[in-house]
Amino acid sequence: MASFWNTIDRPIIALAPMEDVTDTVLRTLLLDLMDPGCLHVVMTEFVSTDGLLHKKGRKRVIHRLQVDERERKLLKEKNVKIVAQIWGNTPENYQKVIKELSEEMEFDGVDINMGCPVVKVVRRGCCSGLIGNPSLAKEIILASKEASDLPVSVKTRIGLKEVATEEWIGHVLETKPAALTIHGRIQKQMSDGLADWSEIGKAARLRDQIGLDLPVLGNGDVMSLEDAYERCKTHGLDGAMIGRGIFENPWIFQREQHERTREEKLDLLWKHTELFDTIWGNTKNFHILRHYYSIYSKGFYGAAELRAKLMQTESIADVERVIGRA
Repeated sequence: MASFWNTIDRPIIALAPMEDVTDTVLRTLLLDLMDPGCLHVVMTEFVSTDGLLHKKGRKRVIHRLQVDERERKLLKEKNVKIVAQIWGNTPENYQKVIKELSEEMEFDGVDINMGCPVVKVVRRGCCSGLIGNPSLAKEIILASKEASDLPVSVKTRIGLKEVATEEWIGHVLETKPAALTIHGRIQKQMSDGLADWSEIGKAARLRDQIGLDLPVLGNGDVMSLEDAYERCKTHGLDGAMIGRGIFENPWIFQREQHERTREEKLDLLWKHTELFDTIWGNTKNFHILRHYYSIYSKGFYGAAELRAKLMQTESIADVERVIGRA
């Protein structure tokens, strides 16, 4: 079965998986705002394979794989693929989870998280911790590919404690993943310093030397589509993944960019709040929305005062009163 990754026009633009960020609410919002052809792939929040297979733990994490009917409609209308990102360190658990994703959930692919730098996760030998254990990393990828017909991609970094791009990426390429996304920092850096896109470019050249037909995407510090296209051209990449750029500009997946008015920002704030309330109700902490209120309430007169009030809200009714929608 051919991978969808090889059917997308270059450069491929993808939305990065981010915990407590890229849920079905935010993805729906971004899909609704995007211009056709400006976003090709979205990823879920990253989900623990162990958690999904644990009777009690599953209840705490399964929501990260939820795809609302509104999102499903927009994915189809705008021809965007959705990929479930999972993590762990047990090949057998990957197989069990991917089998379920393939048979019971409508995902277009699976992505293996080998890049999250959180120390407590790395100490368990998961995510970017797998960079230090290439034999297990390869075993996981190969086991995942055997589990179903879903294309299996990998997202990783350029090293653990030091840059080891060619050695590490060489191991990953041996397994022939459907696609490879590389964040241009080592695990030790977390999100500090600038992402090194020249190292990401090395991975693409290594792919070419081996003669593999799979896209290599770059990730790190991409703040606009123009920036994404330029980095792909400069470093010989097939695409770029955008993460924190959405916090600066939720309209990032539109071709024409301009300064947004107070009304536009508050309209989007309200739409986001209503959608969150409709989909999650009381099942998720309302405070998650505060991530976004700081985005929407800046760049206009009185923004700081409004932002301070929004940071005290506890419900959709509170927000309605603060922004004058009551």
